Amino acid sequence: MTEVAEEKGGENLEEKVKELEAKISELQNKVEEYLDQWRRTAADFANYRKRVEKEQAEQARYANANLIAKLLPILDDFERAFQTLPSHLTKLTWLDGIFLIHRKFHYILEQEGLKPIKTEGQFFDPFYHEAVAYEETDHYEDGQIIGEIQKGYLLHDRVLRPALVKVARKKPSPQVPEVEEKKVEEEGYAGEDSGD
Repeated sequence: MTEVAEEKGGENLEEKVKELEAKISELQNKVEEYLDQWRRTAADFANYRKRVEKEQAEQARYANANLIAKLLPILDDFERAFQTLPSHLTKLTWLDGIFLIHRKFHYILEQEGLKPIKTEGQFFDPFYHEAVAYEETDHYEDGQIIGEIQKGYLLHDRVLRPALVKVARKKPSPQVPEVEEKKVEEEGYAGEDSGD
């Protein structure tokens, strides 16, 4: 009897061990699954945080865009005034103060990321320039900018205002009118006939 009971006890013990091993294996699988989910969630959160930080940095970079765009006409006025300044006024000392104000104003805008768009010697690019006039000429290449009507500006790497420009257009090659061509051909045939 005792041997049978010991055998039964041994079988029960083996079954319990197997059950426990199965439970441990199941729990390990769950742990792996939860760990995998946690890693994915942590990676998603890290990506989300980076994206939010990038968006906030972008917003901060361009937060003043509207204000700077409203100040550009004042910059234009300064430059137009300096271009048309009569030569007899250039020696007045109070003008030095105006030049200094302009320089400070320009410096502040540059610190905010404002840069002029290059036009001199450049070819027309609709991304940066807006053509307001075309001129047929042989002195410049087709599509080359030959004049700047209004300065354009970039704020960091975005176009805040395109430059208004005048663009060269190649002159069409002169064509001989068809009537004259026919006349030349007829004269040629007439000459051939008279020779025979």
